[in-house]
Amino acid sequence: MVKLTNELIQNSMQYINPCRDRELDLRGYKIPQIENLGATLDQFDTIDLSDNDIRKVDGFPLLKRLKTLFFNNNRIVRISEDLEQYIPNIEVLIFTNNNITELGDLDPLATLPKLRTLSLMHNPVANKQHYRAYVAFKLPELRLLDFRKIKQKERDEANALFKSKKGKEIQKEISRKAKTFVPGGNMPDPKVTNLTPQEIHKIREAIKNASSLQEVERLTRMLQSGQIPGQKPLQPQSQTNGQQAEYEEMETDETNGQ
Repeated sequence: MVKLTNELIQNSMQYINPCRDRELDLRGYKIPQIENLGATLDQFDTIDLSDNDIRKVDGFPLLKRLKTLFFNNNRIVRISEDLEQYIPNIEVLIFTNNNITELGDLDPLATLPKLRTLSLMHNPVANKQHYRAYVAFKLPELRLLDFRKIKQKERDEANALFKSKKGKEIQKEISRKAKTFVPGGNMPDPKVTNLTPQEIHKIREAIKNASSLQEVERLTRMLQSGQIPGQKPLQPQSQTNGQQAEYEEMETDETNGQ
């Protein structure tokens, strides 16, 4: 993996593409996360981040000029909320061959007012029931989905479905299944783990400051067991020796990873 540094951005290929847009090519570096794009000085219409290891679409500075983003062949599972605050003029998003799973995971895209072209081909979400109808309903300004035009008849049928009683029930189920991740939001019950308010605050900060999705997932597993990062696990005295060994192993892994 290669960190997306200012130096990498400056040394990557930059050119005028066939659409006469200024493009930055960041393909194939196995970049794990989006960062430091402020180094582009908002000089590009298109940024190609294909063939990397990105798992979450976030980390953008304000890029008013940016119109097109390519994310082909990454590992994307989540799309951050509030993207409209950072890439307000985005028109094209290509997520072909990623891991976006639930229809509700697409809801953050509804805040992008100029989004016209979206590709989710070869994502699990594209096989969901009501996929095209849901996207057409949630993104009324979208024109092309998976390189197929959204016809007015298709949009009208989608609106009729999701405005009906049945459609509202479908939307509730979609929202329930969505990955609504909130940093530090799913904390263990203090009554079970004996966590003090100060310890809960420390846990929240640890997750907020995590540098990767893998680290967040690891911290979450630890915290669900009542263990605070960097400390011995907080568990009732009745825990088994096997549980204690598991906690100590996780603590050792954390120490070795630092």
